Amino acid sequence: MTRRRRDRPAPPGTVRRFTRAETWVHRTLNTLMAVCVASAACLYFPPLAEIVGRRRLVVTVHEWSGILLPVPLLLGLASRAYRADTRRLGRFFPHDRAWLRTALRERRRDRLHAGKFNAGQKLYAAFAVGAVLVMLGTGLLMWFPRLSPLVWRTGATFVHDWLALLVAAVITGHVWFAAADPEARRGLRTGRVERAWARREHALWRTQPPAPGEGAQDRAEDAR
Repeated sequence: MTRRRRDRPAPPGTVRRFTRAETWVHRTLNTLMAVCVASAACLYFPPLAEIVGRRRLVVTVHEWSGILLPVPLLLGLASRAYRADTRRLGRFFPHDRAWLRTALRERRRDRLHAGKFNAGQKLYAAFAVGAVLVMLGTGLLMWFPRLSPLVWRTGATFVHDWLALLVAAVITGHVWFAAADPEARRGLRTGRVERAWARREHALWRTQPPAPGEGAQDRAEDAR
């Protein structure tokens, strides 16, 4: 059955954007983050807390979903394509700065200077990874109060609560932009996107040198 799926011809007019490993990482991380945000809302907003009840269970779900957040990111490192994309996300080029300038000026026709990921996606990825690490660290200090002094716990609670609000706001913006681009959502769901969309939104994707670890076979397939 696996062979049949692999041998199945790709839909005409599409290019591969993500592998199955990458789509799995994204879906798993999204699910864990959604559980974290929903359980946090049930803990901090009294009307929701009254509706849901069972506070101890909600706390447990929130703690363990937070602990598991880095797991899909780490497991994804087993994929060569995933590692190549993390390198892309971690590098800023002159065209990324130009993309940001034109995006802030709302000149849509000039936003074509993007590689596989545009500057906004790179900034969001950096924020998401940093937020996960900070939330995990402060959450552990709150989870095990006897392992740290009071001043540390107080600071951790302050940072955790306010960063949670910022994360919720940023995720809302991320979902808003995703809702406006069905082809980008399709790429995360199926791994493939329309070739015309890729050329329009990520014109520099296939003109850049391959990222370390990127398979030459994939690039040859998408160049056809």
